[in-house]
Amino acid sequence: MALLKLVTWNVNSIRIRLPLLRKLCEIENPDVICLQEVKAKEDDFPFSEIKSCGFEHIALYGIPGYNGVAILSKYPLENIVQLNWVGKKDARHIKATICKDIEVNNIYIPAGGDIPDPIENLSFAHKLCFMDDISEYYEKHKADLSNKKILICGDFNVAPSQNDVWNHKQLLKIVSHTPIEVERLTRLFHSLDFVDAVRLSYPEPEKVYSWWSYRNPNWQTNNKGRRLDHIWVTPSLKNQIAGARILNEARSWERPSDHVPVVVEIKIS
Repeated sequence: MALLKLVTWNVNSIRIRLPLLRKLCEIENPDVICLQEVKAKEDDFPFSEIKSCGFEHIALYGIPGYNGVAILSKYPLENIVQLNWVGKKDARHIKATICKDIEVNNIYIPAGGDIPDPIENLSFAHKLCFMDDISEYYEKHKADLSNKKILICGDFNVAPSQNDVWNHKQLLKIVSHTPIEVERLTRLFHSLDFVDAVRLSYPEPEKVYSWWSYRNPNWQTNNKGRRLDHIWVTPSLKNQIAGARILNEARSWERPSDHVPVVVEIKIS
């Protein structure tokens, strides 16, 4: 039995963070990396540099300037599909099959702006509708998908548990932890009876974060973090999860992303 190591990371511009991607590869030697917010279209994406890190197989859904998701893999990627929700082609979801039967979905859920009101803030409305669209799709196709090995990961921009934020009460009216967002993400979680692979290794009530704001220079001292980055698997894949880790130290790397990589190890035959 071999182990496949998969990392999800909101890299916040692949071209700026390319040296850190190399560092991640040196430290962790991952087999698959799911990147969000690559901020590069096809012509700007550093394919050759990434292939030199050992990732011969790259699936990219990029647009100019913002968003963008990519799957980098040392294993062949099959059945690559770019998905769109809420009628927008905004490069937030790409999926591919690896190791013949594991479907990897790399998703970048909208941040939602600063005002947690879908009427006052269309970005927040977009975020809620985005989650609803995916949930509805999975619910509609649950009979066909429930027995498949599906992994969804990425920057979900929601910290659902009170132990996924530094202060539950203070953040109840802050976008990423409001009850309406948690409700929508919970619906998505239940749509295919997903299992939170990270919480298998960091069980409640342990405080776990993957994001610390750039506005807080003393992030380690204050530790005002949120867990916005997630890895979920369908029940048929649960028994293959060997463990998960959050690489907090990456937040201290030079010119870091405000998100840190999240790692899961999966048993494969």
